[in-house]
Amino acid sequence: MTDTAWLGTACPRPSETHRNAAEARQNTLTKPPGSLGALERIAIQLAALQETERPCADNVQIVLFAGDHGVTAQGISAFPSAVTVEMLRNFASGGAAISVLARKLDARLEVVDAGTLATSEVAGVVTDKPCHGTRDFATTPAMTPDETAFAFDTGRRAVARTVDRGAHLLIFGEMGIGNTTSAAAVAAALLGKAANDLVGAGTGLDSDGIRHKARVIDAALDLHGLKAPDVPAADVLMKVGGLEIAALAGAIVAAAQSRIPVLVDGFIVTAAALAATRLNPSCADWLIYSHRSSEQGHRLILEALDAEPLLDLKMRLGEGSGAAVALSVVRLACALHGEMATFAEAHVSESL
Repeated sequence: MTDTAWLGTACPRPSETHRNAAEARQNTLTKPPGSLGALERIAIQLAALQETERPCADNVQIVLFAGDHGVTAQGISAFPSAVTVEMLRNFASGGAAISVLARKLDARLEVVDAGTLATSEVAGVVTDKPCHGTRDFATTPAMTPDETAFAFDTGRRAVARTVDRGAHLLIFGEMGIGNTTSAAAVAAALLGKAANDLVGAGTGLDSDGIRHKARVIDAALDLHGLKAPDVPAADVLMKVGGLEIAALAGAIVAAAQSRIPVLVDGFIVTAAALAATRLNPSCADWLIYSHRSSEQGHRLILEALDAEPLLDLKMRLGEGSGAAVALSVVRLACALHGEMATFAEAHVSESL
């Protein structure tokens, strides 16, 4: 079995020295204190994480993990599983939303097949998977322990590649027909909530489809004994998770261990972040939440993480698209923090 002990290795603490220096700088810039709101908060958080008074988000790497889900056999998606592999080709050829955003943001996009049904490698896609999709968690655990451990390592290997490229900030995305069902199941188990509180339309289900999806999840949580308190996150991921969701959780922990901040995307990536913080609570300091998805369960997960997202644009596409849009805000926050004149430099009188 693949060793998962690395997941528990403590992540570095943010630098209080650099946080204090960044706060002090904000208080000398030519503006009333606090007038830039969340832009000040993000710049200060990044300064502490990057151990610099003037943080940077120029070199950003986007990694998208894709996987297929056996639970689609229960009719929980408006799209067939074949779409996952078809979208892999679309990502690689530059036609998907995240592909466009990555180009416009000058951010490198890597697509990882973490567990799709593809039987051969897709050009332009990194293949790093233990199997072709998960099993139907309505009847059996989604993954074996070895497959789950492999998926965690898929995330860690992806982060190692970004470290070699000197990333200042990471964005993780996902693709997988059925993965809103898996993410809702993971979140429901970890939060002790009913599925009905967390499920949404996903790829476009109507109200009947949403109710059916919730019933499938609740039955699965009963089947696998996941309604008990304090079920280990690794067990939850193994029983009702997805290969790409486990890879996301592993990548989030590995990024924090490598001192790289993560700009967290929407519902599915935030569900993976919830699992990651249960696997290793010390990774929480390294997460910046980009936006609030229109998927109803996202609000509950954000509240559980005590997270304040930057944007609310009613998005629910996934792929890392919400985080990519928020990256422009993060970059502007860094520019304002680093390039605005101080009162002394501009010869402007400070408040009395």
